[in-house]
Amino acid sequence: MSRFVSTALLLVSITTLAQAHEILPAVANIQERDGKLVFEIETNIEAMLSGSDLSVTTNSDDFDRVDTYEALRSLPAAALQSQFEAAWSAISDNITVTVDGADVPLTFGGVIIPEVGDIELPRVSMMSFTADLPDRAGEFQFGWDQTYGRIVVRQNGVDDGYTGLIDGGAVTDPIELAGGSAMTGWQTFAFYIPVGFEHIVPLGWDHILFVLGLFFLSTKMRPLLIQVSAFTLAHTITLALAALGIVTVPGEIVEPLIAASIVFIAVENIVMKNITPWRPVVVFGFGLLHGLGFASVLGEYGLPEGTFIPALIGFNIGVEVGQLFVIAIAFAAVGYWFGKKDWYRRVISIPASVAIGIIGAWWLIERTLL
Repeated sequence: MSRFVSTALLLVSITTLAQAHEILPAVANIQERDGKLVFEIETNIEAMLSGSDLSVTTNSDDFDRVDTYEALRSLPAAALQSQFEAAWSAISDNITVTVDGADVPLTFGGVIIPEVGDIELPRVSMMSFTADLPDRAGEFQFGWDQTYGRIVVRQNGVDDGYTGLIDGGAVTDPIELAGGSAMTGWQTFAFYIPVGFEHIVPLGWDHILFVLGLFFLSTKMRPLLIQVSAFTLAHTITLALAALGIVTVPGEIVEPLIAASIVFIAVENIVMKNITPWRPVVVFGFGLLHGLGFASVLGEYGLPEGTFIPALIGFNIGVEVGQLFVIAIAFAAVGYWFGKKDWYRRVISIPASVAIGIIGAWWLIERTLL
């Protein structure tokens, strides 16, 4: 009975993890144009309109006003646009733009909202507004309300423009209008490490399950290192190629294949007791797919032209630290205590792999048929 209870608890915990609906930080693209600052912000406007506090949680399942959020998420684009335009005055009061230390008014430019797709997934819309620039303006700062969560701020149209990540409620450092306040290579490197880590923990549910699949084949160090090394090498290659624009594969192809990779690893864990000669090759192949998945997220943040290499290296290191963190947690939770038990594979490894396989299969169906 205890075996079935532990299996059920594990399945519930992993399923809960997989069903989380994480909202990524917003992205602000800012450009000086015709005496104005033009802001184009990619964000989740349903969270804004619902009054949800992204400083508390970025998981829409945990919103205090989740019913309101879900109702807004189901609205057609035109209906949601009307609600956003009506609320713009209140929203703009929570966005600050100062030029040379003085507040400047914001003028609404519009909002672009995709039509309703999978209502289980966050919808990313783009709102735009402008701020007039006084003559001979030297610098500006941008900030927005704490409840709107974190935001990546990018200055476009200048060489080595400003790029930074701020929390809701904070403001950027002063950004120079003539040439930007660019981060150094080391600053860029340091900035992108947590971006890569965050894409694994807590946002990368499919990558987390894949890494756990590698862990549950065997808690012995040698098989685990062989698999992780193959996976790391592969996704590093495709991440670099995709970031450079050499390889481009649509997300509608990559995402189902990533789900399929989770299913394959889970099934092989169930039927194979030890690492097979072909396992590292298969893991390498799947790592190529996951690298393309990493690249899609990195593309959302953007890579600064002047410090491209430090940004790419920092992001990749963040991903690796995230993967090692997942393995460390799994080892501390079960591997250290039970990894050498005769019943480990029967009671822990196989049930966990079954749970991982079920979730991966559902994602495969969802990403191809639904």
